[in-house]
Amino acid sequence: MKQFFGMSQNGNLKEAVHGLSNPQFIMLFSNNSQFEEHVKKLEELFPKVPSIGCIGMSYDVSVVEKGVGIVAFSGGVNAIANVLEEVSVMPVKYISRLEKDVQKINGSQQNTICLDLCSGNDACVLTTIHSVLKQRNISLVGGTGDAGLVSANGKVYKDAVAYALVKNNGGKVKAYKENIYHQMGDYRFIASRTDKTKYIIGELNGRSAKQTYQNILHITEKEILTQTFKNPFGKINGDEICIISIKEVDGNALACFRQVNDSDVLIMLELGDYKEIVNQTIQAIQRDFSRISAVFSVNCLFRYRLFSDNHYMQEYLHEMSRLGNHTGFVGYGEHYNNQFVNQSMTCVVFE
Repeated sequence: MKQFFGMSQNGNLKEAVHGLSNPQFIMLFSNNSQFEEHVKKLEELFPKVPSIGCIGMSYDVSVVEKGVGIVAFSGGVNAIANVLEEVSVMPVKYISRLEKDVQKINGSQQNTICLDLCSGNDACVLTTIHSVLKQRNISLVGGTGDAGLVSANGKVYKDAVAYALVKNNGGKVKAYKENIYHQMGDYRFIASRTDKTKYIIGELNGRSAKQTYQNILHITEKEILTQTFKNPFGKINGDEICIISIKEVDGNALACFRQVNDSDVLIMLELGDYKEIVNQTIQAIQRDFSRISAVFSVNCLFRYRLFSDNHYMQEYLHEMSRLGNHTGFVGYGEHYNNQFVNQSMTCVVFE
């Protein structure tokens, strides 16, 4: 297979697709003002080619912040794109679409990946999708777009998840997740006074969540929203650590990007040696693949901001390009199989 990346920093779609021929699957990453126009034009340019899209930044060796980016696969893949609607209410209502698509693609864990772009309610969406994918052990990589909009096959949807099943006819596929954080000290918190709908943590160990976070890290209230880049919360889930980013201060509480429930046990995380961790990820992929056709990744917005603030983003993209053809987009939350994670990188590698 081959992976194409085209871009236009000023949002010129024809410029972004220049050189693209006979695509078998397309992903569109556009800006807020041109998204619907780009969705329509892309379908006109490549009618009936399976496609999904969202509002967000994209990249290969450089980042497209406000224009348009196109990722396309060709030369040896089969793809089916579709959508589950009403994800904030009942995504399972449309599950038969995914069931039929999985049956039609006839893929396996070794050669097929599900890529998804979601408008929200990610944890529920992933549980729904995983209920179907797990029957064939098909992995999933994806993320959350901006403005509550996604697209599938030339149509824009609100309150939906766009997904694509991509089968690699030329070799294997494998999904990866990268975590650049580890536990800080022996802090353990019992969450209480939570609000599931607003993702709010009211108290930790019976005390104000905001004040507890400030006291441990010796920071002011104004510093909380940038300190979460270095010190998010973590929730232990078996052998996995689920990263929970702070979104905003809500009185004496903290609103997060991921749901926390009463009695959940949380830990404090701290930033590790991210350059070395990135290098370890690259080495792990190289051990698994002697030949790589493409790598598609999803990087969290907070990772993008952290790397940019530390003048590392360009170096990071250069490092990932060591693997070969690497593209991706910046999400508001990352998906890895049935996990909705924050401040992480997920990716799929195609042989």
